[in-house]
Amino acid sequence: MIVKTKKYQLDTQTYIRLALANVLKEQWWVWFIPAAILLIPIVWSAALWWCVGIAATASILYLLFWSIQFAGAAQMEQSKILFEKLSYEIDSRQVLIKLNPREGMPLKWDQIQKVKREKDAFVLVVSRGHVMYWPFRIFKSDNDIRFVEAVLRRKGFLPEKAK
Repeated sequence: MIVKTKKYQLDTQTYIRLALANVLKEQWWVWFIPAAILLIPIVWSAALWWCVGIAATASILYLLFWSIQFAGAAQMEQSKILFEKLSYEIDSRQVLIKLNPREGMPLKWDQIQKVKREKDAFVLVVSRGHVMYWPFRIFKSDNDIRFVEAVLRRKGFLPEKAK
């Protein structure tokens, strides 16, 4: 069975939010650096305000760096295809990303790193800066959503349902 979706255009704000959330989950260990800086006043008590300022500045700069990276990527010519109206043909072998009926690109399931099922969408992470967002409204029926979910479970991206 092949599931054909309606055309959908990814919003740049949604992309930035999803990509930033992915990086923050992927690089969770970075938050130990500001925590370690905040521990310095235990050894040297006169440095409290200085350490709080450095830790806060480092945290803000880290978030700002990745936000700028993803906002810039959304404006680049190379990633323009991510923000065009695309439709998808999904089956158990691959995902076919279609720009129009004659132009498309296959994406094999092994190229996808992870998948998250949100309350109203599937989020597929292909790489750190490449996120695909499939809201449930692009599917033509509930059966299509269940089929895609079953394929994602068989591929090991989603946990098995409890019986």
